[in-house]
Amino acid sequence: MSGPRRTPAVPIDPAEVQITAVRAQGAGGQNVNKVSSAIHLRFDVAASSLPEDVKQRLLALRDARLTRQGELIVKAQQYRTQEANRQDALQRLQALVDSVAQAPRERRATRPTLASQQRRLQAKSRRADIKAQRGRAGSGLF
Repeated sequence: MSGPRRTPAVPIDPAEVQITAVRAQGAGGQNVNKVSSAIHLRFDVAASSLPEDVKQRLLALRDARLTRQGELIVKAQQYRTQEANRQDALQRLQALVDSVAQAPRERRATRPTLASQQRRLQAKSRRADIKAQRGRAGSGLF
């Protein structure tokens, strides 16, 4: 949980994040049944103050946490305390936004080198020789 602090590429306004405490799932005995230590974080991407290009890349992600309405839902229940789960959820949201903050580099088409083309053709002919030897002896094919 702790580590070197990085400044986020695109900071998220905490007022735009809706945080709800819920009961965690899974094992944990009495504590998990009584205490609402898990966190549901909701972030409306379309209505946020993020830059428009970041919003578009975030909405274009094929992520199960993104609803059809453009809301990003993060559930954090890894830790025993509500505060630790809140920090985890906020960090995961920030990491997701940071991952799309920088536009992807445009790919420039390149041609395969002559050596790589020759290696490919040699591998194909070796494979063809192996397959040609698989026939029954004396079957009259050759």
